[in-house]
Amino acid sequence: MLPLLKQVLDNFNLNVDPALTPEQNAEEVIRSASLLAGAIAVEPLPFADLLLITPLQVKMVLHIGKVYGFEVSSARAREMVQELGATVAYGIAARQVMRGIAKLALPVIGGLITAPAVYGWTYALGRTAEAYFVRKQGGQPFGKPQQIEVAQEARKASRNILPSASDFSELARELRRRADEKGAAEKGEADKGADTKGPDLKKEDRPLN
Repeated sequence: MLPLLKQVLDNFNLNVDPALTPEQNAEEVIRSASLLAGAIAVEPLPFADLLLITPLQVKMVLHIGKVYGFEVSSARAREMVQELGATVAYGIAARQVMRGIAKLALPVIGGLITAPAVYGWTYALGRTAEAYFVRKQGGQPFGKPQQIEVAQEARKASRNILPSASDFSELARELRRRADEKGAAEKGEADKGADTKGPDLKKEDRPLN
């Protein structure tokens, strides 16, 4: 699973484009993260989305902060994902457990059911994080009522831009292929390095002077 996580995070490596407005840059970041999150959810591994999506969402928050001129630490970004995520995803932990169980019973179907929900959840989280940074720029408060309003509007908006099931599946296959290729290449390099060292002669096997 770790090679897949690394591949996902490597794939999500967006810089701030000076030719775009902050809103356009944030839109690129949020949509890319949401699509990758949905692709992760297609993975037939039970609870893979719980283990892989959080690092992706943390990186998304880091990028959105950068777009709006804030350098956020990884620790603070993780806290924000937890804080804002609690507002965005009412009872999400319970729903993720049920989806994990569904993947145990029906891996492919369970993943395809989960992907749109995870896309919407991540999109709403990204929009809520963006609203947080915008209000922080203006010195405005961003309490629970405002967070809930932004999250609800974002969830509705995400349904209009939701990728197809084939989009999620194709990206998931491509990520898995790249991760497998990279893992095989790294293993080959490690094996080659071990071969060049030669046999480790024990004391009794060494030639006598």
